[in-house]
Amino acid sequence: MNYEYRKPLPGYKKDHLPIDFFDTREAVENISAGAYAKLPYTSRVLAEQLVRRCDPKDLTRALEQLIYRKQDLDFPWYPARVVCHDILGQTALVDLAGLRDAIADQGGDPSKVNPVVPTQLIVDHSLAVEFGGFESDAFDKNRAVEDRRNEDRFHFIEWTKTAFKNVDVIPAGNGIMHQINLEKMSPVIQLRDGVAYPDTCVGTDSHTPHVDALGVIAIGVGGLEAETVMLGRPSMMRLPNIIGVKLTGKRQSGITATDIVLAITEFLRNSKVVSSYLEFFGEGTKELTIGDRATISNMTPEYGASAGMFYIDQQTIDYLKLTGREPEQVELVETYAKHTGLWADDLVDAEYERVLEFDLSSVCRNMAGPSNPHRRLATSDLTASGIAKDLSECKQQEKDGEMPDGAVIIAAITSCTNTSNPRNVVAAGLIAKRANELGLVRKPWVKSSFAPGSKVAKLYLEESGLLPEMEKLGFGIVGYACTTCNGMSGALDPKIQQEVIDRDLYTTAVLSGNRNFDGRIHPYAKQAFLASPPLVVAYAIAGTIRFDIEKDILGQDQQGNDITLKDIWPSDEEIDRIVSASVKPEQFKQIYTPMFDLGAFEPAESPLYDWRPQSTYIRRPPYWDKEGEGAIAGERTMKGMVPLAVLGDNITTDHLSPSNAIQLNSAAGAYLDKMGLPEEDFNSYATHRGDHLTAQRATFANPKLFNEMVLDEQGKVKQGSYARIEPEGKESRMWEAIETYMQRKQPLIIIAGADYGQGSSRDWAAKGVRLAGVEVIVAEGFERIHRTNLVGMGVLPLEFINGETRKTYHIDGTETYDVAGDIASGGAMSVLMTRTSGTNAGEVVTIPVKCRLDTAEEVSVYNAGGVLQKFAQDFLQSNA
Repeated sequence: MNYEYRKPLPGYKKDHLPIDFFDTREAVENISAGAYAKLPYTSRVLAEQLVRRCDPKDLTRALEQLIYRKQDLDFPWYPARVVCHDILGQTALVDLAGLRDAIADQGGDPSKVNPVVPTQLIVDHSLAVEFGGFESDAFDKNRAVEDRRNEDRFHFIEWTKTAFKNVDVIPAGNGIMHQINLEKMSPVIQLRDGVAYPDTCVGTDSHTPHVDALGVIAIGVGGLEAETVMLGRPSMMRLPNIIGVKLTGKRQSGITATDIVLAITEFLRNSKVVSSYLEFFGEGTKELTIGDRATISNMTPEYGASAGMFYIDQQTIDYLKLTGREPEQVELVETYAKHTGLWADDLVDAEYERVLEFDLSSVCRNMAGPSNPHRRLATSDLTASGIAKDLSECKQQEKDGEMPDGAVIIAAITSCTNTSNPRNVVAAGLIAKRANELGLVRKPWVKSSFAPGSKVAKLYLEESGLLPEMEKLGFGIVGYACTTCNGMSGALDPKIQQEVIDRDLYTTAVLSGNRNFDGRIHPYAKQAFLASPPLVVAYAIAGTIRFDIEKDILGQDQQGNDITLKDIWPSDEEIDRIVSASVKPEQFKQIYTPMFDLGAFEPAESPLYDWRPQSTYIRRPPYWDKEGEGAIAGERTMKGMVPLAVLGDNITTDHLSPSNAIQLNSAAGAYLDKMGLPEEDFNSYATHRGDHLTAQRATFANPKLFNEMVLDEQGKVKQGSYARIEPEGKESRMWEAIETYMQRKQPLIIIAGADYGQGSSRDWAAKGVRLAGVEVIVAEGFERIHRTNLVGMGVLPLEFINGETRKTYHIDGTETYDVAGDIASGGAMSVLMTRTSGTNAGEVVTIPVKCRLDTAEEVSVYNAGGVLQKFAQDFLQSNA
């Protein structure tokens, strides 16, 4: 600590004792007078932790990087907390349990392997909507299925809280991690050991920036990077591009936060903000509640940024009071922010690399889709886009007892993105109320559900009398978890599913989530659209995406009058009146006080986990093994590599390792069947990621994959989980190719386009390819989280330069590849491509590339074989 900057915080005491803070302003001004006023919010928070944690001899150099915006050197970041959901949190803890085994095997003390940083794990990714919101007791039935299917996983998770220090577990059925983080876990300003400082965190989910809305730097990381932070190692970073986003204007009447965020997502994707930290400011922010801001911050990965920050202001204080935070904590936040320059009024002179401007008044009613959350679609343009069509054919099909073209088979109010915003939820309730009054009903083929991210939603909907209205229309509460948005939509009614198959119907899902990637939401939903909660209700009534939701007729009232959307859409005044009267601080206290009373428990008998040999959920990981199935600790040669896949732009982590339900005809399904698991309990790919033997069979298992190595009879790229085994040129299922290459010990390479690895912070998207034998990935560009996961697994990310692409070199996958050059942070390297077919067979082409190991620490991790191997090396050396 730099004690010269530690001082009492004026105007605040805790239990009549002074509280200290670290005077970052003085530290910065000592280097450059007047510099602090120009620093963006992000830089001020990063500077504070440097002043508090950095070695005094290194402090000046580190602060100069922030002051003078140097991006060529690394500096340490020490997040205050780690938050996890059960999928990546579980796999991270499986890795730590495996690390304990590896340490014990080499004579070390495994009990010393513990998270150093407080780690909070919330079980929220395991519940599937097997019973829809139109069924009685859907919540209890879904929870019973969840417990039965996940017994192995939950047994391990319960063990972790007794075996590891600094791990708190919130069990299933309590809500979504990001919403709980926003409503309860984040103090905004931490107070530990008599020192106040800004709350910061990393989370094992790409939507961790949800809590950026409170002025908390929170970013999504993969499980591997989370493990680094858990074990007390700093997350080494370079100063990111910090971009200001000035919000102007005021939203139009009838426009929801969802409409705004879908428009902003499109705008920011087009503005090229990938990996940047964004700071939203301007007069427009004053019109946005914390719920509105959280909807915007939550979608940070959809516009490609790392963080979506808002300043601390009166909206922050009002929200902390509304959500039942203790008065002393609210006072601390306001006092600290105003004294240290983190209050909005103190940032008027902040300077940014660039400033983007977005007018809130320009936003119309929006959806997004199909397939990508940044593909905005104004509802007024549905007909012009070709999505909405003449309904005469659809109506005839309904008369014939058939589902119509474009049938909406899933309508889900889900995801913390929208259910953490009471205005959105109340708007959906009012739509349902008005629809019930007019006699409108949900179409019978629509599987509807309501899965809020917090139990508080139930309390304020009961208070307002809107919950019964939602239940009547089929939107009863099915769980408090990340459901449909994460691909956990559950099974369809067998008759409906069979009709979809027999008629090869174009079917869709409409959900209030943040992701609609191909193949994610449901195997039988060919495409998916994101929409606000009230629009989800409207589409459940319409029953088809071919419907012009702004103009077409939803039904008739008892007098035979036509009913359209405007007849059931609530006014802003009605929404605000109900929110003001029905959302209360005592509701948050009623839910969260008992939830976080974790109580005492007996410590585990052994620091080593007793692995269950027949489990398909939890298995000792192989990352330290040099022999046997899945062993990757051997030497990486980067010689004679053949391509596993040649891919285009926008490859997502869902393509690389899907999270949706496992089908019997898949490689993972065949394995689970062989292991004796009944098909109805196959569960999702996501839930099996603690068992590498199941999870590795998900690699490239997405049925929407386009591997350019596999062509159909017309010469077009074939859609599906396909590969071509080289040098034979034999087309096969992807897993068959991977098995073949694993048996041959054949090193592999992947060639890809732009924005490789978009989407969820899914470490198995990197683990799966590494276990397959992939040593190198050459792409036009990488999304931040996935690139760090690749490094963490010992896969070398290389980037085309000079505007070149796979097409520049006419790559078709028949080639072999070597990598040449010294591995250094950002260094120049070469890929030597040898053609093996055609008139140019034998030709060696040199492809210049950039090494995307971005920091010295990443080079160190890569050289060790990956982050897990480096942990073991460092631990044994430090405890020798």
